[in-house]
Amino acid sequence: MEQRVSLITLGVADLPRARAFYLALGWQGQEVEATVFFQAGGLALVLWDRAKLAADCGVPDERGGGFGGMALAHNVRSDAEVDDTLATAERAGGTVTRPAAVTPLGFRSGVFADPDGHLWEVAHNPEFPLADDGTLTLPDFGR
Repeated sequence: MEQRVSLITLGVADLPRARAFYLALGWQGQEVEATVFFQAGGLALVLWDRAKLAADCGVPDERGGGFGGMALAHNVRSDAEVDDTLATAERAGGTVTRPAAVTPLGFRSGVFADPDGHLWEVAHNPEFPLADDGTLTLPDFGR
């Protein structure tokens, strides 16, 4: 298996609400057969009905709430952009679950949940540089 991710699909309870949220963040997408596709750099973020996604994956749709064991991350180019992005998410209908602050590792980040509870960390970490096209390059961790 090649070391890459092609698509990330988020199961959503209300597709029009979820689509409107991501459009309000400034994303541009296409809706095809009750599925919304957003180009996100070298991969795609997809919104699809939660029950259909669970069935397609062969698992029950257990909506127990709480932490689902995963968070997405969106790195930005400045500390101010962390704050701006969190504010945009909140205005769009998201919930800031951890306000922006300097982490114990020394970079600024905060977290928001989209209307379906999918968590997004927004971070400015100069150690993880972004190319002009948004591609993130991991540092050499000394290996």
